Amino acid sequence: MLSEADHRRIDEATGYFTDNRHQFESFAQSLMAYFENNPELSKFIHFIKYRIKDEWSLRAKLEKILTNEGSQDLVGRVTDFAGLRIIHLHMDQLSSIHPLVSDILDEQKCELLETKAHCWDMEYEDLFRRVGVEAVQRSSMYTTVHYDIMANQRKKITCELQVRSLMEELWGEVSHRINYPKESPSVSCQDQLKVLARLTSGCGRLVDSIFKTHRDTIGK
Repeated sequence: MLSEADHRRIDEATGYFTDNRHQFESFAQSLMAYFENNPELSKFIHFIKYRIKDEWSLRAKLEKILTNEGSQDLVGRVTDFAGLRIIHLHMDQLSSIHPLVSDILDEQKCELLETKAHCWDMEYEDLFRRVGVEAVQRSSMYTTVHYDIMANQRKKITCELQVRSLMEELWGEVSHRINYPKESPSVSCQDQLKVLARLTSGCGRLVDSIFKTHRDTIGK
């Protein structure tokens, strides 16, 4: 049960976001332009999009943070007031995407606060580590690389970049609609999402294999 002080803190954090919404949106739009206009990175982008958190989902997230983690610097704790997502076709492309993203952020003097790969598949864990990204296991069977990015300016303006394959985007979108901001109480839905995650992972491996076979064939 949240206290009155907790609700005041949520109001303050929400007010900070509302007052600076235009800056969060401008930062996300700028990052999207840097990424999609880069001639090397654009080769791997299937599509790219951005979104700004709405007040309802922000309040739900802040309540969850306070309930599960206790006292927090709420503004500092939330890095996805603005969100950006890069979708690529298959997992092997990440070995090229990650260094390009890092170089672009460095060139624009953006601070990379944290990079983590959320995954459940041990083989993908190995892939992420080879690329140089810390892998964190997720029991929810979610697989995405997260970059927490801060703008090079006086005010604290952040954006979360997510990079994932087209197959993982399907699972992510379905899971988000069922389990966010609160998990579905349906045991059947949770079981079906686990099945979908395994199918998604298998399809991802198949797509990787198709492109590898194609490269090997045209290389002969």
